[in-house]
Amino acid sequence: MLAPVLHLPARAARPVVDGFAGLGRHSTFYARVLAAVPTVLVRHWRHVLRHVNDISFGSASLLAGGGTIGVVFAMSAVASTQIGLEGYRGLDIIGLSPMTGLMSALVNTREIAPVVASVALAAKVGTGFTAQLGAMRISDEIDALETMAVPSVPFLVSTRMAAAVLAVVPLYLVGLFASYAATSLAVVQLKGQSSGTYDYYFQLLLTPADVGFSLLKAVIFAVIITLVHCGHGFHATGGPEGVGKAAGRALRTSIVTIAIVDVLLTLTIWGTQPTLPGVGA
Repeated sequence: MLAPVLHLPARAARPVVDGFAGLGRHSTFYARVLAAVPTVLVRHWRHVLRHVNDISFGSASLLAGGGTIGVVFAMSAVASTQIGLEGYRGLDIIGLSPMTGLMSALVNTREIAPVVASVALAAKVGTGFTAQLGAMRISDEIDALETMAVPSVPFLVSTRMAAAVLAVVPLYLVGLFASYAATSLAVVQLKGQSSGTYDYYFQLLLTPADVGFSLLKAVIFAVIITLVHCGHGFHATGGPEGVGKAAGRALRTSIVTIAIVDVLLTLTIWGTQPTLPGVGA
């Protein structure tokens, strides 16, 4: 009668212990991946370039089974069209519709474009990384690499990390261009605002520093996505079902982490009371 009662504390503590063990395993894995990136750029640069091509263009249609560039462009354009339409409507209520260009330069650059590009990267590329590495894990391909004295973490994960960082720069710039073009189209063509007024306020607030910080955000998000998704795929267990669960957990974790890190980066870069260059505020 006493045996089940005595085992209750151990059963209650098991999820906590397993959680800390998993956190330690992933933290060690992340450190190994980042430390090996300079090495793989020299030794495995061909694999890095192949992953860059797969991430950017893929082998099928751009929107369905191919690369990420079409997905980033489409998602950025749709999200920024909403920014233009709703932003104009909200500012027009208080008589400030000419300042829609200010909002476009501020919101698209600092928040919308980095987050949209990172979500597209997580959904398109990150889940693919999880599935690929998870399939290799359950089919013992990773163990086979280790048996042949090929370090699995640098060869499989660090190459993907380097490729994601290299690919995210042009991908993000494409998404940022789509954001600017879509907002301008929505405000000038659909809402009928003067293009000169829109461009004046847009160029007044847009600065190279903001674009640089926005790109930095995108690179940091790409690193987080690659680490999280590759970590879950590399440690996947439980056969094909376990790989599917790992992909779901990785996607949830990366999106929540991106949201938290985005807030922290915004506060770190622009502060709690950000200034608006060009308008003296």
